[in-house]
Amino acid sequence: MLNFYKRMSSEIYDIDKPIGHSFGDVEFYKECLDGVSGPILEPAVGTGRILIPLLEAGLDVEGFDLSDEMLAICRKNCEEHNFSPRLHQGRMESFPTERKYDAIIIPTGTFLLLHKRNESIQSLEECHSHLNKEGKLILDVFVPKEFSIGRISTKTWHLDNGDIITLEDKLVEVDFINQYTISHNRYERWREGKLVETELEQFPLRWYGVEEFRLLLNSLGFEDITISSDYSRYKSPAPSTEIITFEATAVHT
Repeated sequence: MLNFYKRMSSEIYDIDKPIGHSFGDVEFYKECLDGVSGPILEPAVGTGRILIPLLEAGLDVEGFDLSDEMLAICRKNCEEHNFSPRLHQGRMESFPTERKYDAIIIPTGTFLLLHKRNESIQSLEECHSHLNKEGKLILDVFVPKEFSIGRISTKTWHLDNGDIITLEDKLVEVDFINQYTISHNRYERWREGKLVETELEQFPLRWYGVEEFRLLLNSLGFEDITISSDYSRYKSPAPSTEIITFEATAVHT
């Protein structure tokens, strides 16, 4: 997995998706975790947008992330909310902890950043091996709907200190056989009309079919697999669906 979250992209992630902001996912994950009293792990924890509300709900949650920049922001956000959870630096393909959990959560499609199939499978195997008996995996995926190579989108953020940060997102590759896209992101910081910083980022995303992913989970030792769409629990996916959430129970022989 690429460590593509650098300083400026991490800063923008925290500004654009602050603690307390929800796409419906915060409430959904609280509902899914209702009744879980044991430890919970969030791989790719990011800035703590999901982690902190779950801690506020009284859940025992910890996390890890590949990005040092993301972890630094997450620690700061946790301190500001009077929490000090276990936070580790590590990869989704090889967990940095030997602890076992009652639940593992990977919200908002973060799992799809593992665009190579072998890395995806390694990560799911790690999830299975780190779950207690009858432990639950809750994981979001989505299917991209825009495949126009060369398509460019631009966003702009005005910071409190007067800086302006722009993001140019360009789709450069679509691999229909291996089911992933690659975008190139260009962040620029402007200060008093002058360009003072540039950051380049390669952003991969994999996609899965619904039945394909269900079969993959089942082949890796997960059972009682349920599917929800757009953070409405057990609602079947439709052509207009944007987010698909799988809940699966780890079976250990």
